[in-house]
Amino acid sequence: MTFSTPEIASRTLKKVSWRLLPFLFVLYVVAYLDRVNFGYAALQMNSDLGLTAEMFGFLSGIFFIGYLLFEIPSNIILQRVGARVWIARIMITWGIVVIITAFATSATDLAVFRFVLGIAEAGFFPGLILYLTAWFREQDLAQAVALFMAALAVSNIIGAPVSTWILDNIAWCGMAGWRWLFILEGIPAVILGIATWLYLTDTPAGARWLEDEEKAYLAGVLVQEHEHRVQNGAGSSLMCAMASRNVWHLAIVYCTIVIGLYGTGFWMPQIIRSLDPAFTNFEIGVLMVIPFLAALICMILWSRHSDHTGERRWHTALPPLAGGIALVGAGLTDNPAVAFILLVIATGGIFCSFGPFWTLPAALFTGSAAAVGIALINSVGNLGGFIGPTLMGYLTAATGSLQAGLIAVGICLALAGILAALVPGRVHKNR
Repeated sequence: MTFSTPEIASRTLKKVSWRLLPFLFVLYVVAYLDRVNFGYAALQMNSDLGLTAEMFGFLSGIFFIGYLLFEIPSNIILQRVGARVWIARIMITWGIVVIITAFATSATDLAVFRFVLGIAEAGFFPGLILYLTAWFREQDLAQAVALFMAALAVSNIIGAPVSTWILDNIAWCGMAGWRWLFILEGIPAVILGIATWLYLTDTPAGARWLEDEEKAYLAGVLVQEHEHRVQNGAGSSLMCAMASRNVWHLAIVYCTIVIGLYGTGFWMPQIIRSLDPAFTNFEIGVLMVIPFLAALICMILWSRHSDHTGERRWHTALPPLAGGIALVGAGLTDNPAVAFILLVIATGGIFCSFGPFWTLPAALFTGSAAAVGIALINSVGNLGGFIGPTLMGYLTAATGSLQAGLIAVGICLALAGILAALVPGRVHKNR
């Protein structure tokens, strides 16, 4: 039996998937919840600390400034010391910062804590994307990324009702619910950081849970794909990654998608409250499950179809284009039920693009250049995490309504689809 038989390939993929994806999934659920629980906290926190809509938008987005500044250095360090040690460090430090955020007494305190949280978490997501490329073949990558990134939706499906329940029901020691929200949701990150150091394996060669023939198969196919990328012009130098027009193109595409992700994500509790001010915090949390559950199902099916066909460009472009149009429609309608349905469609459009999108950088670079290229795309792209919430806050303060913000964010999201359709041919052909 040779190491390239279909039976060994299938067995190895199953082992790697079951060993890594559920654990990485849990890590990202906690990471994303610790980013966006700021939006749930706002239902109480804004009035407690006297935060205006404009201030809240800025404080939501300042996280991404710290993230941007330290993203590439963090990913370079991860490449050198290994994912196990560095991801564990990231999780422990961000968990501590989230807990400390509970003791903020002013907008200035929040600005400092949110900025430091961005520094602490920098490198986590691109590091995990890079980590997945060391374990999965290109033809399996979109679905692997989608299953991992399903954590974005699941963190809201779980986090929305749990976070809003905490707001309404926990006020221990005379502390407001929003403060306990940060404490209780920061602790799991510290615990999982320790678990990461004990559980992860940096490379297939060091995986004791794989048999020798499985290691040989995985090493062989990954080397073949590396050589194929080099033959097709993929770069391996750091400067090649920094100077690549395709990297900057993908960074802009990702930025416009992320404007939609966080422009709606941080503001969704307040968007839903605006549909009916009589909603309780917990009712808002329950309603928020609907768009994210729909997005979870759609993104898995869409990414599976992308892997099956090997097509990446249109699988990346069409969802945000449709989502952007839906978001503009949500901003234009005065019917709460129609607005909510369009918000569900927009959320699905945002999430469906992630799996196919993150297969694209793997076609461009190898080695350390891949680490820098992925980090650069993610860090520049995450400027959208500052732009989206800040834009929503500014337009809400200027107009007294969330509708203008939804229209502006929807236009940015539709632009993401147009730009993704213009990705060069070599980048989106994985087969």
